[in-house]
Amino acid sequence: MKQFVRAAGLVVAAFLSVGANGNWNTNVVETDRGYEIGNPDADVHLIEFVSYTCPHCADFTIQGEAPLQLAYIGPGKMKFEVRSFIRNDVDLAATMLVQCGDNSKFLQNHTMFMTKQGTWLGEARKASDAQLAQWLNGSASGRQSMASALGFYKMMETRGYGRPELDKCLSDQALADRLSSNTQKDMTDFGVRGTPSFVVNGALLENVHGWQPLEQHLNTLY
Repeated sequence: MKQFVRAAGLVVAAFLSVGANGNWNTNVVETDRGYEIGNPDADVHLIEFVSYTCPHCADFTIQGEAPLQLAYIGPGKMKFEVRSFIRNDVDLAATMLVQCGDNSKFLQNHTMFMTKQGTWLGEARKASDAQLAQWLNGSASGRQSMASALGFYKMMETRGYGRPELDKCLSDQALADRLSSNTQKDMTDFGVRGTPSFVVNGALLENVHGWQPLEQHLNTLY
């Protein structure tokens, strides 16, 4: 657990340090299906398909995001796009909160949900049948009840958000529908079936679902 916390701290510290230097890690734009970080003119476009309830995705965040930011995104060699792959209603609620607010908040929201996944996902696994029935009914009130029980509100408050803003984001049904539709489009367009998965310059990387195999592939490009 101590190693996990130290690694999570390195991810956040890396983001803050490169951002302070004014390089491409601070350039965050919303795309039609996700959020893109980096130099828009970079030759390499990496897409990560991520589920917030996927432990392997949390592992990738802890192991891979800092090296990506420091070696590839920050210097302008790569544009890195994060796309949510909605597997369940908990994924959906987490994604809607991660994407809440200004684009500049996205990456640190994303990192926070991933590095704290072990805590809030553990609470989700202890939910009663009655709680699950309330949370998983597809409604805004269900997502809000879930966010309260899993500590999402408290997490987001540490990022400067207030309850009314968060409730508004969780109530955005058009966003909820679009996120679910985007997942279906990515399954059709790229053949994505699990997370994390990666696309480089339009091609899905087969059997690449973690930092080490992705790093090996990137080493062949530079």
